[in-house]
Amino acid sequence: MIRNLDITTLRSFVTVADSGGVTRAAGFLHLTQSAVSMQLKRLEELLGLELLDRSGRGIALTAAGEQLLAYARRMVALNDEVIARLTDQGFEGEVVLGVPHDIVYPAVPRVLQQFNASFPRVKVQLLSSYSSRLKELYDRGECDLILTTEAGGGDHCETIAELPLRWVGAAGGSAWRQRPLRLALGRRCLFRPKVIAALDAAGIPWDLAVETENDRTIEATVSADLAVHAMLDGTEAKHLVQIEPGALPDLPVHKINLYGGADGKGQIVEELAALVRQNFKTLGSGHLRAVG
Repeated sequence: MIRNLDITTLRSFVTVADSGGVTRAAGFLHLTQSAVSMQLKRLEELLGLELLDRSGRGIALTAAGEQLLAYARRMVALNDEVIARLTDQGFEGEVVLGVPHDIVYPAVPRVLQQFNASFPRVKVQLLSSYSSRLKELYDRGECDLILTTEAGGGDHCETIAELPLRWVGAAGGSAWRQRPLRLALGRRCLFRPKVIAALDAAGIPWDLAVETENDRTIEATVSADLAVHAMLDGTEAKHLVQIEPGALPDLPVHKINLYGGADGKGQIVEELAALVRQNFKTLGSGHLRAVG
């Protein structure tokens, strides 16, 4: 008997795998948690396979689930391509989104992917710069939406996340033990005064190993275990790790603010702002890892 896979069910399966759980996936899909769970159960019954390992706290893919995931991604993508190519999309144009370098990962790639699936004919122009520069561009009307990292909020912005600064270093590294402590910091980084003030208050001598406007230079230096850096919780790259709490002074909480999300700029901008809010809410917590 011929069995057919349902694209809606496959989309839910892919979203669960990408988001790491049914609850988060339900939010992304605008469905109830029970509806997503039922879809996954029907998919397993159709294939006669267990696709998810539910024995732990979270949800992990089984070997069969990993194999299906590759096919499911292709089938969902092909479905979306056919719909986009053969139907008249009501939305076209361009949206300019400004994001500071250090919070692009990991939320913004998900935002762009999800937005493109809903509005394939709308181009998102991503600008990455410092918060102060992005605010200048926004004030001149050169950006539709911007995100900033700031110590406070304001009347013209919406705080979508509050995250503590964390010390980050190389996996298995020892740069955090050195004295003076070697730092890799951006010249215009808003975190810089807070980082230096915390070290001074703790009586820890420090030295600037790198002072640059290029985040790649900072990332390379820290990855080589030549310095440490400070980033908002959950925004560090996969090859960097958070330094064990207590090894260095605690750092303050900063806000991620959204400008332009409530300015009545139309449905396209509002939908992009909604995705930004949703994805940045999942940052932080559970990202602490010791470096030795």
